[in-house]
Amino acid sequence: MNAKRNRRVALYVRVSTDQQTIKNQERELQAVAERHGWQVVAVFKDQGISGAKGRDGRPGLDKLLQAVARKEVDMVAAWSVDRLGRSLQDLVHILQELHAKGVDLFLHQQGLDTSTPSGRAMFQMLGVFAEFERAISGNGSWPDWRGQKPKAHDLGGPQPS
Repeated sequence: MNAKRNRRVALYVRVSTDQQTIKNQERELQAVAERHGWQVVAVFKDQGISGAKGRDGRPGLDKLLQAVARKEVDMVAAWSVDRLGRSLQDLVHILQELHAKGVDLFLHQQGLDTSTPSGRAMFQMLGVFAEFERAISGNGSWPDWRGQKPKAHDLGGPQPS
């Protein structure tokens, strides 16, 4: 049988708030693994933890990377690049840890597989955009998503005194 079909895969799921659920991510990743013939050997979860936190603030990610270091998995599958992190530096570090142990990364939403050179390059570009999105959404320079009208300073006008 094809080696890609015999992969031991760890799933990583994360949501930023306790009001969100990881169940949808996990269910979809399980289905992807089944379609590809991958063996899911572990599911690592970070519920209600921001992607801006590093490994030390995300116990699920820390346990995942420990499993990678022990070579317990051949691939890590996550819903999206922003589930892994919002910092380019953190994302590149995660990718380096994975590849140092010969572990590939699959990102479902982006259709990305880092076992290819183009997949590795695309992962780094996606990380840049995730960091940019966090920067513009977290500093008050963009109207929030609750339908509030932007203020003049949100659109580049003078800051209020």
